Amino acid sequence: MAFHQRNIFTVGQIGDGREAAAARYVVANARRGDPDDVIATIDRFAYEESFLINVGDEKGALLDAAVVRAQPRLALELGTYCGYGALRIARAAPAARVFSVELAAANAEIARSIWAHAGLADRTTCVVGTIGDGGRTLDALAQYGFGTGTLDFMFIDHDKSAYLADLRSVLDRGWLRAAHASNGGGGAIVVADNVKLPGAPDYLAYMRAEQGARWNTVEHKTHGEYQTLLRDVMLESEYLGG
Repeated sequence: MAFHQRNIFTVGQIGDGREAAAARYVVANARRGDPDDVIATIDRFAYEESFLINVGDEKGALLDAAVVRAQPRLALELGTYCGYGALRIARAAPAARVFSVELAAANAEIARSIWAHAGLADRTTCVVGTIGDGGRTLDALAQYGFGTGTLDFMFIDHDKSAYLADLRSVLDRGWLRAAHASNGGGGAIVVADNVKLPGAPDYLAYMRAEQGARWNTVEHKTHGEYQTLLRDVMLESEYLGG
């Protein structure tokens, strides 16, 4: 536990070797083709070997539940890291195609290797880039079939300062499925991690201001990754449209 307390605020974790070590640990210890065992093995690595900044087991259960509620056919994750979040999304939504955007090419390769070991390479795609690059990454996603009203689920877990700007960029494209009062159809669900720790205050303020108008948001009180001392908040927001 002391290790986790010392490292909970680490935000970079690119290139120090722990991500590649996690992938080797998965290949050596997790059953091939078994997403459940791959997820459990990553959790074990984070608890026992080296701290990771993926969403983790406690908040991962909240993510799973949100995915099940959304029942997505198309899902987008911002912040691939080692591929853990996309694994959980793909497991919870067996019919979904999952796309994940990652700035670091090395992390993208690690994630792809883990997805392949889990047997989910055919439904998970990592696009190297960033939403804030002037539209290049969004244009790349459009080539995969992202279009008006096609996006059912979105998980935001990357640069906290980019949460709101990147959400607005996706909104500007019109990709998020809106709720339909006429037939009772639900809107796309957007889940945002680390809203309290380390924090995304502008994103939180936006969702609170738009509550009941453009979004219906639930604030889940939880903890930081792989520990129970530091508090965090995860937002689950249904897109109402407008």
